[in-house]
Amino acid sequence: MTDTATHRHALENQFGLADRIVDEAALANSVARFRERGITLPTFAQLADPSSFDHAAQVGDADPQGQDARNLWRNHWYNDLAGGRVDVPDHVVLPTELTGVACPIIVVFGDRFPMITAHKVLAAYACLAPRVVTGQFDPTHHRAIWPSTGNYARGGIAISRIMASRGVAILPEGMSQERFDWLNRWCEDPENDIIRTHGTESNVKEIYDACNELAKDPGNFVLNQFSEFGNHLGHYEVTGRALGHVFETVRAAAGRDLGLAAFVSATGSAGTIAAGDRLKDEYGAKIVAVEALECPTMLENGYGEHNIQGIGDKHIPLIHNVMNTDVVCAISDVATDELDVLFNAAEGREYLSRSKGIGDELLANLPHFGFSSICNMLAAIKTAKLLDLGPDDAIITVATDGGDLYPSERAKTITTRYRGEYSHTDAAEAFGQHLGHVTTEHMIDMTEADRRRVFQLGYYTWVEQQGTPFPLFEERRDQAFWRGLRRYVGVWDDLITDFNARVAGS
Repeated sequence: MTDTATHRHALENQFGLADRIVDEAALANSVARFRERGITLPTFAQLADPSSFDHAAQVGDADPQGQDARNLWRNHWYNDLAGGRVDVPDHVVLPTELTGVACPIIVVFGDRFPMITAHKVLAAYACLAPRVVTGQFDPTHHRAIWPSTGNYARGGIAISRIMASRGVAILPEGMSQERFDWLNRWCEDPENDIIRTHGTESNVKEIYDACNELAKDPGNFVLNQFSEFGNHLGHYEVTGRALGHVFETVRAAAGRDLGLAAFVSATGSAGTIAAGDRLKDEYGAKIVAVEALECPTMLENGYGEHNIQGIGDKHIPLIHNVMNTDVVCAISDVATDELDVLFNAAEGREYLSRSKGIGDELLANLPHFGFSSICNMLAAIKTAKLLDLGPDDAIITVATDGGDLYPSERAKTITTRYRGEYSHTDAAEAFGQHLGHVTTEHMIDMTEADRRRVFQLGYYTWVEQQGTPFPLFEERRDQAFWRGLRRYVGVWDDLITDFNARVAGS
């Protein structure tokens, strides 16, 4: 190939950045299948602003947890727990009684997303839909391969299933049993469509190795969330706009000139953190990248295993805009494990109510904080202290999934750390250790040299292991590269609109 052809090939294939119809025959196959199944696709603009379409007409009586293609139109932040549409994404502003800081910390709930009760279903759609409407993915020929440490694989299986194609989940064997239970219900052929790789959250290299083996079969199509820029762009467009709407709502309710000081996000695939690029553009918010202390890759070039499922995967994702990141923060899985018990056990909730004055509304919301959600909350508290934020400086973050994905893990924690029985004293100790004395330890207020160091950590994974062309790897240093990506959203929306018209036969 010429250098130009190599560049385009990498953009379209590894990065998922096609801006044209690549294969007319594959596109025709998709149109025919979608017409046969009555499937239509929402645009990114519609998912960013669901008031732009008729919810009742598009969703009808679809079960939000069912295998129904109409749930594609619920793939946004504006759902309630029953699958109805709300005017503002569900959120909570954490009080000082819980956080210990005057800075308002806004948490937006991700377990309102359909089918998997986690926002990773949006990332899966953002990766697959552009591949379909550009004629790269053919549902009559390809199996969609979804490499993940949990929720993205579930999201991918859900999206595959309702977009009339077969999906394969690849995830480490050590992830929560609830993830595997869900996959067993949704996969067409669980014995062959669930691939368990060695290890736990941090063992991504093993996932890549399995993907590379599967990719030898041209019938397998790998949708790698760590390098698919649809993941980045979906969150920039859809999540970024939703979070901005939530902040504007909180600011209006506050009745004062509240500023958005920071956006905090754990960086599993570095998809969600792309919302920070929009929030920085619009509000000047700093972007805080969070990882597990037991696997401090950004913090100190480290490695290790941890149990904050969904984050911190021992490498730097290709889609992480490192050079736009302002703060790195690490949180221990001891804290997330133990606060998960505090937030869900009857004794813990009684302690929070009687001893800390936590109101019933917040107590009812705490079970909607999964492990990475608690991690984000703790990192937001640390950020408020690091940046010396006050009552007029808000932080926004997301609860990526809820506690209902972790009962088996919670039982392990109670057995191993609390002798099988959780007490009021255990609750007081957990609160005191993990919320009562939050420090700014294990944080970096990033300098340009820090950004360069973290950026360069990605070289071994992406250039040497995964074959990313070096010039493309380097282009990602410049913010002009990231700004240039945003044109694809409009291109894809036009292609989705044309695709739907062809499906309808018009």
